[in-house]
Amino acid sequence: MSRYFIEHPVFAWVIAILIAIAGGLAIRSLGIESYPNIAPTQVGVNAFYPGASAETTERAVTQIIEQQLTGIDNLDYFSSSSGSNGGSSINITFKPGTDPDIAQMQVQNKVSQATPRLPTDVVQQGVTVAKANSGFLLVVALKSSNPAIGKDELSDLLASRVLDQIARVPGVGSTQLFGGEYAMNIWLNPDKLRAYGLSASQVLAAVRGQNVQFSAGQVGGEPSPDTQMFTATVSAEGRFSTPQEFENILLRTNADGAAVRLKDVARVELGGSAHGFDLKWSGQPAAGFAVQLAPGANALAVAAAVKTRMDQLAPSFPEGVQWFSPYDSSDFVRLSVEEVVKTLAEAVVLVFLVMLLFLQNIRATLIPTLVIPVALLGTFLGMYVIGFTINQLSLFGMVLAIGIVVDDAIVVIENVERIMTEEGLSPKEATRKAMHQISGAVIAITIVLAAVFVPSALQAGSAGAVYKQFALTIAMAMLFSAFLALGFTPALCANLLKPTAHHDSRNPVFRAFNRVYDRISKTYVGHIAGVVRHTPRWMAVFAALALVCGFLFWKMPGSFLPEEDQGYALAIVQLPPGATLRRTNAVFEQVRGAIEKQDGYEGMMQVAGFSFVGQGENVGMAFIKLKPWKDRKVTASEFIQKANMALFGIRDAQIFVINLPTVNGLGQFGGFDMYLQDRGGAGRDALSQAMGTLLGKAAQDKSLMGVRPNSLAPSPQLELDVDRVQAQSMGLSVGDIYSAIQLMLAPVYVNDFVQGGRVKRVTMQADAAYRTGPESLDHFYTPSQATDADGVPAMIPLSNVVHSQWTVAEPTLTRYNGFAAVEVVGQQAPGYSSGQAMDAMQKIVDKDLPPGFGYDWAGQSHQELLSAGQTTLLMVLSIVVVFLCLAALYESWSVPVSVLLVVPIGILGAVLLSMLRGLPNDIYFKIGLITVIGLAAKNAILIVEFAIQERNAGKPLAQAVVEAAKLRLRPILMTSLAFIMGVTPLAISSGVTNALANAATLSVSGTGVVSLGGGINDLIASLILGGVTQANGTYGSSASSATFKLDQWFSGTGILTVGAAPSIPGDFNNDGMVNSARQLADPDGGDLAGVVIADHAEVMGHYDRIDPFVAQSEGAEPLNAGLFHSGSRFGDDQFFALYRRVAGEIAAAVG
Repeated sequence: MSRYFIEHPVFAWVIAILIAIAGGLAIRSLGIESYPNIAPTQVGVNAFYPGASAETTERAVTQIIEQQLTGIDNLDYFSSSSGSNGGSSINITFKPGTDPDIAQMQVQNKVSQATPRLPTDVVQQGVTVAKANSGFLLVVALKSSNPAIGKDELSDLLASRVLDQIARVPGVGSTQLFGGEYAMNIWLNPDKLRAYGLSASQVLAAVRGQNVQFSAGQVGGEPSPDTQMFTATVSAEGRFSTPQEFENILLRTNADGAAVRLKDVARVELGGSAHGFDLKWSGQPAAGFAVQLAPGANALAVAAAVKTRMDQLAPSFPEGVQWFSPYDSSDFVRLSVEEVVKTLAEAVVLVFLVMLLFLQNIRATLIPTLVIPVALLGTFLGMYVIGFTINQLSLFGMVLAIGIVVDDAIVVIENVERIMTEEGLSPKEATRKAMHQISGAVIAITIVLAAVFVPSALQAGSAGAVYKQFALTIAMAMLFSAFLALGFTPALCANLLKPTAHHDSRNPVFRAFNRVYDRISKTYVGHIAGVVRHTPRWMAVFAALALVCGFLFWKMPGSFLPEEDQGYALAIVQLPPGATLRRTNAVFEQVRGAIEKQDGYEGMMQVAGFSFVGQGENVGMAFIKLKPWKDRKVTASEFIQKANMALFGIRDAQIFVINLPTVNGLGQFGGFDMYLQDRGGAGRDALSQAMGTLLGKAAQDKSLMGVRPNSLAPSPQLELDVDRVQAQSMGLSVGDIYSAIQLMLAPVYVNDFVQGGRVKRVTMQADAAYRTGPESLDHFYTPSQATDADGVPAMIPLSNVVHSQWTVAEPTLTRYNGFAAVEVVGQQAPGYSSGQAMDAMQKIVDKDLPPGFGYDWAGQSHQELLSAGQTTLLMVLSIVVVFLCLAALYESWSVPVSVLLVVPIGILGAVLLSMLRGLPNDIYFKIGLITVIGLAAKNAILIVEFAIQERNAGKPLAQAVVEAAKLRLRPILMTSLAFIMGVTPLAISSGVTNALANAATLSVSGTGVVSLGGGINDLIASLILGGVTQANGTYGSSASSATFKLDQWFSGTGILTVGAAPSIPGDFNNDGMVNSARQLADPDGGDLAGVVIADHAEVMGHYDRIDPFVAQSEGAEPLNAGLFHSGSRFGDDQFFALYRRVAGEIAAAVG
């Protein structure tokens, strides 16, 4: 292939240009996001049982649905929560890679089987099954400076006029409203109902019976009489749309014509439907909604399109209403991508300077510089084909690839330049000869690097998705690099390079560099020669270093993904049980006052009544927006630490300020996520005691911080008990009694009404004054079977048959995989990793809790366990695949050992620097480690490949190894420094790319140690290559056909010759004879103990000549090869013994 492109350079240019154009077009179509969708598929099941307690909801709804969740494909785990507001939520997590549509369909089928067993009120409210999205792209909110427009008006504005418009923006997956649109609220007055002898059930039936939509048909429609000459549609009364229409609903008419209407017993108003929480931005009333990204969409483009659409809608908003974005993850995406692209450009410049310093030829330097954009654009094309997006992981692979893709080009160019300088060949001839020498090495390097990275993409779990993005990106870059090195680069070399004088005549910078390099090279070669002479000693040092590497790697703390500065923080607020929304808002005012004083603060979006720990008036959360990275001096972690200290003095609530999760969909918080399970059926009380023990022990552990239950504290509940005997005697059923209570205390969905072209809900509930405490039961009545003279039933107060008492109960009951459980979350203390924190929690459960209690991990912690269990197998698999590829390439089992034994030295450098910086063994560390393994193998291939060539050329083993090290030192240093310079901009970056900087640092450290570990590699090469010569066909394939006798070779005392007889193949006479003699005479590669091995014709008068004659003019007669005895240091007996060994070896080789 190389020869064809050397002769057809225009064709090579055409291919490169086509690759660049296709890659450029692919970039425009690729999605852009911070992280790929690595979270496992999740499906949520939600139901609502109005007025039910948490225990009732769990028994009547949650467990009924859970028991059907069997036989679902790829189900990993599920958790559920049942709330005191009647809400039931089941979150089902599938194994990564599961099709979300199929998962949703299977869950829907299982829920359908459970539906007939659910209460009627639950079925009427609806049981929803939906794919759980991995996170929010941005939050859009409205705020008002007009006092007449509050949060309810803003919420209805969003629901009625904004949400549908935003949902239709291309790339928007779904929207979620924080709040509710307007509803027709019917507030019942129990005292008036009693006065009129009406029950709440009768009012409900009347509203449902009169607020209906009819289809009346048409007049004159076919079939019709022959005289019918027109047709018309008949319209009937539809659903009501104004409070006045609802107020006039007839509840009862008497015989005297008197009527009781809804307005006589209730207050009807059009107002908000979300009464349980409050939304504010920096103290101002607000309403908002979240935008979720469609899979594979471009985050930056979608966010920009949403903002553009909001700008278009803004003129239609009422006066004083403005929109803003309190949370926008696209800022982090944009800045992180921009930062990596900037480091990409810096890396290209630094790589160019490194190559110019070494090659000292602007033409030679331009060639690999041209290869970089073509290879990267080709990689973007490959990403488009396999469905990847532009994200931090794929771009990180690109940055690493810059230093790697130039390696192949550098190897080619350096060899061409060397041959042109040493042998005086023309660029085209030098390129042909260079490609003949190194094509095998280029292919070997490509296969090895691809073999290192590809197995990591096979790992399961979310970690596998991370590795796949990185590994396949860099593997594609390697394939394009190799293709260009075998085609495009030779074409450029043959046509752009020109013969140059020796480098000493260049400018002062180059002359100074050459002097330093020559000094380093001589020192290096001297050390290598010393290492080879003292092999056992240095092998012991190598073994010790390998053991140290293994020990330190085992001691490294584990982690999954590092926390990142995304420009936001999350505050969780929890007040004592029973606290009202007013108290929660008062606490938020204190929180805002304290947070505003912190450096880096920009604004705060507070949500009272809702939190990730549960729903209730005593909880809330706040999104704290930080100033842009360039405008603040503190990181998000430092801000969080200072904010927690500032909020410690607020006594009326527990307040935690935490970081957002690194990857959406892997938990709601950073840190760990554990479920403590009651597997023995001990009950909720025993589970609460076990949780208390766990939290107490965790508070004493130095590696843990902020360990807390992710649930609401037990809260007061009013427990009702029906006197069934008394109720029966009064003609009341238990169902009627609880139905009457539910209609008063719970917001009951009646049916729908139409406003502004939208269908909205009608709800009914007792007015606020009649829902204040146990005394409210005195106002609730239900009709008896007895009636007065007018037919009005007698009203019985519910307090006669219902008794109440205060109790304390869990507001939310959690289950995990079918067991009663409590969720416990927390973080690792500074200086510790998440893996160490998880180990500490496991030890507490195993040692300090009673039997029957177990634990499971969820979210990011679950994925971390999966990742940790497969890491060792992943590394071993990568090394085994590399070994097998090398064995197949070199037809040898020993060469791969030589290549791979240098890997521990590179890993040692990465481990040492990581431990010095306090970095854990997380996914980024493993990515850096895999890169180091590939680069170590690459450098070793360059040395071993040339050592084999030198050995086959007839040089002694030691000399071949030293010569290979000397020849390949320059390209190895050049490629290693190119890689180091390529990742250095990322390694020293901060802010949004801090996590990638850590991984880049590991790669830099490992590469540096690998480069300096060349001596170790040469030592290993000298040990392994001794048995390689024969395995690689040194004797010549045709030698076995020759037949002759030993005495024909003996031509005098002390001389062993092989003549140019017709029966002896020419390819054996020279090199084969010399190599065999060398190997047998002195296998340790010393001074041959007085024996001269060379060509017979060349050394008859020069017995002191050491260098073998290996060059042979094409077409000439084969020259004789001989073994000579100088006589000064070698006795005749020793010589003849050696002669017989050589003769026997040759006889065995040639048959």
